[in-house]
Amino acid sequence: MSTEVRVPTLPESVSDATVLTWHKQPGEAIARDENLVDLETDKVVLEVPSPVAGVVQELKAEEGAVVTADELLAVVEAGATAAAPATEPSTSPEQPAEAPAAAAAAETADAGDQVLTPAVRRLVKEMNVDASKIKGTGKNGRILKSDVMAFLDKQSPTDDADLRAAAAPSGASGARQEKRVPMTRLRSRIAERLLEAQANAAILTTFNEVNLKAAMDLRSRHKDAFEKAYDVRLGFMSFFVKAAVEALKKFPVVNTSVDGTDIVYHNFFDIGVAVGSPRGLVVPILRDVDQMSFAQVEDTIRSFGQKAKDGSLSYEELTGGTFTVSNGGVFGSMLSTPILNPPQSAILGMHNIVDRPVVENGEIVIRPMMYLALSYDHRIIDGREAVQFLVTIKQCMEDPARMLLGV
Repeated sequence: MSTEVRVPTLPESVSDATVLTWHKQPGEAIARDENLVDLETDKVVLEVPSPVAGVVQELKAEEGAVVTADELLAVVEAGATAAAPATEPSTSPEQPAEAPAAAAAAETADAGDQVLTPAVRRLVKEMNVDASKIKGTGKNGRILKSDVMAFLDKQSPTDDADLRAAAAPSGASGARQEKRVPMTRLRSRIAERLLEAQANAAILTTFNEVNLKAAMDLRSRHKDAFEKAYDVRLGFMSFFVKAAVEALKKFPVVNTSVDGTDIVYHNFFDIGVAVGSPRGLVVPILRDVDQMSFAQVEDTIRSFGQKAKDGSLSYEELTGGTFTVSNGGVFGSMLSTPILNPPQSAILGMHNIVDRPVVENGEIVIRPMMYLALSYDHRIIDGREAVQFLVTIKQCMEDPARMLLGV
Protein backbone atom coordinates (compact mmCIF):
# COMPACT_ATOMS: atom_id res chain seq x y z
CA MET A 1 0.00 0.00 0.00
CA SER A 2 1.33 3.42 -0.93
CA THR A 3 1.74 5.90 1.93
CA GLU A 4 2.13 9.61 1.39
CA VAL A 5 4.75 11.60 3.30
CA ARG A 6 3.71 15.22 3.66
CA VAL A 7 5.22 18.38 5.10
CA PRO A 8 4.36 18.43 8.81
CA THR A 9 2.57 21.33 10.46
CA LEU A 10 5.07 24.17 10.56
CA PRO A 11 5.67 26.29 13.66
CA GLU A 12 3.63 29.44 14.11
CA SER A 13 4.83 32.37 11.96
CA VAL A 14 6.69 29.99 9.59
CA SER A 15 4.94 29.92 6.23
CA ASP A 16 7.20 27.57 4.29
CA ALA A 17 10.36 25.48 4.38
CA THR A 18 13.16 24.50 2.01
CA VAL A 19 13.95 20.89 1.13
CA LEU A 20 17.50 20.63 2.42
CA THR A 21 18.62 16.99 2.04
CA TRP A 22 16.99 13.76 0.90
CA HIS A 23 18.41 10.82 2.84
CA LYS A 24 16.72 8.15 0.71
CA GLN A 25 16.23 7.80 -3.03
CA PRO A 26 13.54 5.94 -4.99
CA GLY A 27 14.02 2.20 -4.71
CA GLU A 28 15.81 2.36 -1.35
CA ALA A 29 14.43 0.68 1.75
CA ILE A 30 13.46 2.79 4.74
CA ALA A 31 12.49 1.86 8.28
CA ARG A 32 9.55 3.24 10.21
CA ASP A 33 10.48 6.57 11.88
CA GLU A 34 13.77 6.71 9.94
CA ASN A 35 14.58 10.22 8.74
CA LEU A 36 13.61 10.64 5.11
CA VAL A 37 14.27 14.32 4.45
CA ASP A 38 15.50 17.47 6.21
CA LEU A 39 13.47 20.66 5.86
CA GLU A 40 15.12 23.98 6.68
CA THR A 41 13.00 26.76 8.15
CA ASP A 42 13.98 30.26 9.20
CA LYS A 43 15.17 29.02 12.59
CA VAL A 44 15.59 25.24 12.72
CA VAL A 45 16.07 22.15 10.56
CA LEU A 46 13.11 19.76 10.79
CA GLU A 47 13.59 16.03 10.25
CA VAL A 48 10.68 14.31 8.51
CA PRO A 49 10.58 10.57 9.29
CA SER A 50 8.85 7.88 7.28
CA PRO A 51 5.51 6.88 8.86
CA VAL A 52 5.92 3.27 7.67
CA ALA A 53 8.60 0.75 6.85
CA GLY A 54 8.94 -0.01 3.15
CA VAL A 55 10.57 1.25 -0.03
CA VAL A 56 10.70 4.84 -1.26
CA GLN A 57 8.62 4.89 -4.41
CA GLU A 58 8.75 8.52 -5.51
CA LEU A 59 10.14 11.90 -4.43
CA LYS A 60 7.84 14.81 -5.16
CA ALA A 61 10.20 17.72 -4.42
CA GLU A 62 13.81 18.37 -5.34
CA GLU A 63 16.46 19.61 -2.94
CA GLY A 64 16.22 23.39 -2.75
CA ALA A 65 12.49 23.44 -3.46
CA VAL A 66 10.25 25.56 -1.24
CA VAL A 67 7.34 23.63 0.28
CA THR A 68 4.41 24.51 2.53
CA ALA A 69 2.57 22.66 5.29
CA ASP A 70 0.80 19.45 4.19
CA GLU A 71 2.43 19.53 0.76
CA LEU A 72 3.26 16.09 -0.65
CA LEU A 73 6.94 15.23 -0.27
CA ALA A 74 7.26 11.56 -1.16
CA VAL A 75 5.47 8.26 -1.57
CA VAL A 76 6.57 5.14 0.33
CA GLU A 77 5.35 1.64 -0.56
CA ALA A 78 4.58 0.13 2.83
CA GLY A 79 5.81 -3.40 3.49
CA ALA A 80 7.82 -3.61 0.28
CA THR A 81 11.46 -4.68 0.21
CA ALA A 82 14.25 -3.20 -1.87
CA ALA A 83 15.36 -5.27 -4.83
CA ALA A 84 18.69 -7.01 -4.29
CA PRO A 85 21.39 -6.04 -6.79
CA ALA A 86 22.00 -8.66 -9.46
CA THR A 87 25.26 -10.63 -9.18
CA GLU A 88 27.09 -12.27 -12.03
CA PRO A 89 27.90 -15.98 -11.71
CA SER A 90 31.48 -16.91 -10.97
CA THR A 91 33.49 -18.09 -13.97
CA SER A 92 36.87 -18.52 -12.34
CA PRO A 93 37.75 -21.14 -9.73
CA GLU A 94 39.71 -18.48 -7.83
CA GLN A 95 36.77 -16.09 -7.53
CA PRO A 96 34.89 -17.99 -4.77
CA ALA A 97 37.95 -17.66 -2.54
CA GLU A 98 38.22 -13.93 -3.26
CA ALA A 99 34.52 -13.27 -2.92
CA PRO A 100 34.45 -13.34 0.89
CA ALA A 101 37.26 -10.79 1.03
CA ALA A 102 35.52 -8.56 -1.47
CA ALA A 103 32.26 -8.92 0.41
CA ALA A 104 34.01 -8.05 3.67
CA ALA A 105 35.54 -4.97 2.07
CA ALA A 106 32.17 -3.89 0.74
CA GLU A 107 30.62 -4.53 4.14
CA THR A 108 33.31 -2.42 5.78
CA ALA A 109 32.70 0.40 3.33
CA ASP A 110 28.97 0.19 4.01
CA ALA A 111 29.62 0.23 7.73
CA GLY A 112 31.73 3.33 7.27
CA ASP A 113 28.83 5.03 5.55
CA GLN A 114 26.46 3.97 8.31
CA VAL A 115 28.62 5.61 10.96
CA LEU A 116 27.29 8.96 9.69
CA THR A 117 23.71 9.69 10.65
CA PRO A 118 21.80 11.95 8.25
CA ALA A 119 22.19 14.97 10.52
CA VAL A 120 25.92 14.35 10.94
CA ARG A 121 26.33 13.78 7.21
CA ARG A 122 24.72 17.16 6.57
CA LEU A 123 26.99 18.87 9.10
CA VAL A 124 30.10 17.23 7.65
CA LYS A 125 29.06 18.42 4.21
CA GLU A 126 28.34 21.98 5.37
CA MET A 127 31.64 22.27 7.23
CA ASN A 128 33.65 20.56 4.45
CA VAL A 129 35.17 18.03 6.86
CA ASP A 130 36.78 14.67 6.04
CA ALA A 131 34.75 12.27 8.18
CA SER A 132 37.47 9.62 8.04
CA LYS A 133 39.61 11.85 10.30
CA ILE A 134 36.94 12.05 13.01
CA LYS A 135 36.88 9.54 15.85
CA GLY A 136 33.32 8.56 16.73
CA THR A 137 32.32 8.28 20.38
CA GLY A 138 28.84 6.90 19.79
CA LYS A 139 27.71 3.30 19.88
CA ASN A 140 29.82 1.04 17.65
CA GLY A 141 32.01 3.99 16.74
CA ARG A 142 29.16 6.08 15.37
CA ILE A 143 30.14 9.69 14.75
CA LEU A 144 28.00 12.18 16.66
CA LYS A 145 27.48 15.87 15.95
CA SER A 146 29.49 16.63 19.07
CA ASP A 147 32.39 14.63 17.59
CA VAL A 148 32.34 16.81 14.46
CA MET A 149 32.28 20.02 16.50
CA ALA A 150 35.07 18.76 18.78
CA PHE A 151 37.14 17.95 15.68
CA LEU A 152 36.60 21.47 14.33
CA ASP A 153 37.47 23.03 17.69
CA LYS A 154 40.76 21.10 17.82
CA GLN A 155 41.91 22.10 14.35
CA SER A 156 45.25 23.85 14.63
CA PRO A 157 46.43 26.87 12.63
CA THR A 158 48.52 24.40 10.63
CA ASP A 159 45.36 22.55 9.66
CA ASP A 160 43.78 25.84 8.57
CA ALA A 161 46.88 26.68 6.53
CA ASP A 162 46.71 23.28 4.87
CA LEU A 163 43.05 23.85 4.02
CA ARG A 164 43.82 27.26 2.53
CA ALA A 165 46.68 25.79 0.55
CA ALA A 166 44.42 23.04 -0.75
CA ALA A 167 41.82 25.59 -1.78
CA ALA A 168 44.37 27.82 -3.53
CA PRO A 169 44.39 27.65 -7.35
CA SER A 170 47.01 25.37 -8.78
CA GLY A 171 49.36 26.09 -11.63
CA ALA A 172 51.85 28.84 -12.35
CA SER A 173 49.21 31.23 -13.61
CA GLY A 174 47.72 31.65 -10.11
CA ALA A 175 44.35 32.56 -11.60
CA ARG A 176 41.99 34.17 -9.09
CA GLN A 177 38.75 32.36 -8.45
CA GLU A 178 35.36 33.13 -6.98
CA LYS A 179 32.81 30.80 -5.47
CA ARG A 180 29.14 31.72 -5.29
CA VAL A 181 27.19 30.02 -2.49
CA PRO A 182 23.49 30.66 -1.84
CA MET A 183 22.51 31.83 1.64
CA THR A 184 20.94 29.26 3.92
CA ARG A 185 17.40 29.90 5.10
CA LEU A 186 18.73 30.86 8.53
CA ARG A 187 21.30 33.29 7.11
CA SER A 188 18.66 34.85 4.84
CA ARG A 189 16.29 35.24 7.77
CA ILE A 190 19.01 36.81 9.92
CA ALA A 191 19.69 39.32 7.13
CA GLU A 192 15.98 40.13 6.80
CA ARG A 193 15.52 40.67 10.53
CA LEU A 194 18.60 42.89 10.83
CA LEU A 195 17.40 45.08 7.97
CA GLU A 196 13.90 45.08 9.43
CA ALA A 197 15.21 46.27 12.78
CA GLN A 198 17.25 49.07 11.25
CA ALA A 199 14.42 50.16 8.95
CA ASN A 200 11.56 50.08 11.47
CA ALA A 201 13.16 51.17 14.75
CA ALA A 202 14.93 54.34 15.85
CA ILE A 203 17.97 52.53 17.24
CA LEU A 204 20.22 54.42 19.62
CA THR A 205 23.06 52.98 21.72
CA THR A 206 24.25 54.16 25.11
CA PHE A 207 27.46 52.95 26.80
CA ASN A 208 28.87 52.47 30.25
CA GLU A 209 31.68 50.53 31.88
CA VAL A 210 31.60 48.12 34.77
CA ASN A 211 34.24 47.14 37.31
CA LEU A 212 33.97 43.35 37.63
CA LYS A 213 36.31 42.91 40.60
CA ALA A 214 33.51 42.23 43.10
CA ALA A 215 31.80 39.73 40.80
CA MET A 216 35.10 38.02 39.98
CA ASP A 217 36.04 37.80 43.66
CA LEU A 218 32.63 36.33 44.49
CA ARG A 219 32.96 33.82 41.68
CA SER A 220 36.49 32.84 42.75
CA ARG A 221 35.40 32.23 46.34
CA HIS A 222 32.44 30.04 45.48
CA LYS A 223 33.01 28.53 42.02
CA ASP A 224 34.32 25.17 43.31
CA ALA A 225 31.50 24.71 45.81
CA PHE A 226 28.99 25.90 43.19
CA GLU A 227 30.18 23.36 40.63
CA LYS A 228 30.23 20.57 43.21
CA ALA A 229 26.69 21.38 44.34
CA TYR A 230 25.07 21.91 40.93
CA ASP A 231 27.37 20.11 38.47
CA VAL A 232 27.70 23.24 36.35
CA ARG A 233 30.37 25.92 36.23
CA LEU A 234 29.64 29.40 37.55
CA GLY A 235 30.19 31.90 34.75
CA PHE A 236 29.43 35.58 34.31
CA MET A 237 26.41 35.17 32.04
CA SER A 238 24.19 34.26 34.99
CA PHE A 239 25.30 37.45 36.78
CA PHE A 240 24.47 39.63 33.78
CA VAL A 241 21.18 37.87 33.03
CA LYS A 242 20.01 38.27 36.63
CA ALA A 243 21.22 41.89 36.67
CA ALA A 244 19.21 42.51 33.49
CA VAL A 245 16.09 41.19 35.23
CA GLU A 246 16.62 43.60 38.14
CA ALA A 247 16.99 46.49 35.68
CA LEU A 248 13.90 45.40 33.73
CA LYS A 249 11.87 45.39 36.95
CA LYS A 250 12.89 48.99 37.63
CA PHE A 251 12.34 50.14 34.03
CA PRO A 252 9.46 48.09 32.59
CA VAL A 253 9.38 50.14 29.37
CA VAL A 254 12.60 48.36 28.35
CA ASN A 255 10.74 45.04 28.69
CA THR A 256 8.29 45.91 25.94
CA SER A 257 7.67 45.30 22.27
CA VAL A 258 5.96 47.32 19.57
CA ASP A 259 2.88 45.96 17.81
CA GLY A 260 1.75 48.43 15.18
CA THR A 261 0.91 51.59 17.11
CA ASP A 262 0.66 49.77 20.45
CA ILE A 263 3.32 49.25 23.12
CA VAL A 264 3.05 45.77 24.65
CA TYR A 265 4.26 45.56 28.27
CA HIS A 266 5.35 42.14 29.50
CA ASN A 267 5.06 41.17 33.16
CA PHE A 268 7.40 38.21 32.61
CA PHE A 269 11.10 38.09 31.90
CA ASP A 270 12.08 35.85 28.97
CA ILE A 271 15.70 36.63 28.18
CA GLY A 272 17.27 35.69 24.86
CA VAL A 273 20.94 34.67 24.90
CA ALA A 274 22.79 35.03 21.60
CA VAL A 275 24.67 31.82 20.74
CA GLY A 276 26.86 31.06 17.74
CA SER A 277 26.15 27.86 15.79
CA PRO A 278 27.56 26.25 12.63
CA ARG A 279 24.54 27.58 10.72
CA GLY A 280 24.70 31.11 12.12
CA LEU A 281 23.64 33.15 15.13
CA VAL A 282 20.68 31.84 17.12
CA VAL A 283 18.98 33.32 20.19
CA PRO A 284 17.42 30.67 22.45
CA ILE A 285 15.19 31.94 25.24
CA LEU A 286 15.51 31.59 29.01
CA ARG A 287 11.90 31.56 30.26
CA ASP A 288 10.82 33.30 33.49
CA VAL A 289 14.38 34.16 34.49
CA ASP A 290 13.16 35.96 37.62
CA GLN A 291 12.12 32.54 38.96
CA MET A 292 15.40 30.82 38.05
CA SER A 293 18.44 30.36 40.27
CA PHE A 294 21.97 31.15 39.13
CA ALA A 295 22.57 27.41 38.71
CA GLN A 296 19.46 26.99 36.55
CA VAL A 297 20.52 29.89 34.35
CA GLU A 298 24.02 28.48 33.89
CA ASP A 299 22.76 24.95 33.24
CA THR A 300 20.19 26.12 30.69
CA ILE A 301 22.74 28.27 28.87
CA ARG A 302 25.14 25.32 28.77
CA SER A 303 22.38 23.14 27.31
CA PHE A 304 21.57 25.80 24.71
CA GLY A 305 25.23 25.99 23.67
CA GLN A 306 25.41 22.23 23.14
CA LYS A 307 22.11 22.13 21.27
CA ALA A 308 23.26 25.00 19.05
CA LYS A 309 26.36 23.00 18.09
CA ASP A 310 24.30 19.86 17.50
CA GLY A 311 21.60 21.71 15.58
CA SER A 312 18.96 20.30 17.94
CA LEU A 313 17.40 23.52 19.27
CA SER A 314 13.62 23.35 18.99
CA TYR A 315 11.51 26.08 17.46
CA GLU A 316 9.89 26.71 20.85
CA GLU A 317 13.31 27.38 22.38
CA LEU A 318 13.99 30.03 19.74
CA THR A 319 10.72 31.96 19.79
CA GLY A 320 9.50 34.71 22.06
CA GLY A 321 11.79 36.66 24.33
CA THR A 322 11.35 40.12 25.78
CA PHE A 323 15.02 41.18 26.02
CA THR A 324 18.33 39.89 24.66
CA VAL A 325 21.86 39.62 26.03
CA SER A 326 24.71 39.25 23.53
CA ASN A 327 28.26 38.52 24.67
CA GLY A 328 30.70 39.54 21.95
CA GLY A 329 33.47 39.42 24.52
CA VAL A 330 33.91 35.68 24.04
CA PHE A 331 35.22 36.51 20.57
CA GLY A 332 37.41 39.37 21.79
CA SER A 333 35.08 42.28 21.02
CA MET A 334 36.09 45.47 22.81
CA LEU A 335 33.04 47.54 21.92
CA SER A 336 30.01 47.22 19.66
CA THR A 337 26.56 48.62 18.91
CA PRO A 338 24.27 45.56 18.91
CA ILE A 339 21.19 45.57 16.68
CA LEU A 340 17.74 44.97 18.14
CA ASN A 341 16.13 41.56 17.96
CA PRO A 342 12.61 42.44 16.69
CA PRO A 343 10.05 42.93 18.11
CA GLN A 344 12.05 43.55 21.29
CA SER A 345 12.86 47.13 22.18
CA ALA A 346 16.36 46.70 23.65
CA ILE A 347 19.46 44.50 23.68
CA LEU A 348 22.45 44.42 26.04
CA GLY A 349 25.92 43.99 24.57
CA MET A 350 28.72 42.54 26.73
CA HIS A 351 32.37 42.75 25.74
CA ASN A 352 35.76 41.40 26.74
CA ILE A 353 37.21 41.93 30.20
CA VAL A 354 40.42 43.97 30.20
CA ASP A 355 42.63 45.01 33.12
CA ARG A 356 42.75 48.81 32.96
CA PRO A 357 43.86 51.61 35.29
CA VAL A 358 40.99 53.33 37.07
CA VAL A 359 40.78 55.86 39.89
CA GLU A 360 39.39 54.67 43.24
CA ASN A 361 39.45 56.88 46.31
CA GLY A 362 41.94 59.17 44.63
CA GLU A 363 44.35 56.38 43.74
CA ILE A 364 45.11 54.72 40.42
CA VAL A 365 44.47 50.97 40.61
CA ILE A 366 44.20 48.15 38.07
CA ARG A 367 40.74 46.63 37.77
CA PRO A 368 39.02 44.13 35.43
CA MET A 369 36.82 46.39 33.32
CA MET A 370 34.16 45.70 30.71
CA TYR A 371 32.36 48.10 28.39
CA LEU A 372 28.59 47.64 28.24
CA ALA A 373 26.33 48.74 25.40
CA LEU A 374 22.56 49.08 25.41
CA SER A 375 20.88 49.51 22.04
CA TYR A 376 17.24 50.55 22.35
CA ASP A 377 14.26 51.72 20.32
CA HIS A 378 14.16 55.47 20.89
CA ARG A 379 10.55 55.58 19.70
CA ILE A 380 9.37 54.20 23.05
CA ILE A 381 12.41 54.39 25.36
CA ASP A 382 13.79 57.78 26.34
CA GLY A 383 17.48 58.38 26.86
CA ARG A 384 17.01 58.92 30.60
CA GLU A 385 15.45 55.47 31.05
CA ALA A 386 18.06 53.77 28.87
CA VAL A 387 20.97 55.35 30.73
CA GLN A 388 19.49 54.55 34.15
CA PHE A 389 18.75 50.99 33.03
CA LEU A 390 22.40 50.48 32.14
CA VAL A 391 23.51 52.14 35.39
CA THR A 392 21.35 49.64 37.29
CA ILE A 393 23.12 46.75 35.60
CA LYS A 394 26.46 48.37 36.43
CA GLN A 395 25.46 48.73 40.08
CA CYS A 396 24.29 45.12 40.32
CA MET A 397 27.53 43.82 38.83
CA GLU A 398 29.75 46.01 41.00
CA ASP A 399 27.81 45.02 44.12
CA PRO A 400 26.20 41.59 43.45
CA ALA A 401 24.49 41.62 46.87
CA ARG A 402 21.99 44.05 45.32
CA MET A 403 20.55 41.17 43.28
CA LEU A 404 19.89 39.18 46.45
CA LEU A 405 18.36 42.13 48.29
CA GLY A 406 16.46 43.52 45.30
CA VAL A 407 17.81 47.05 45.73
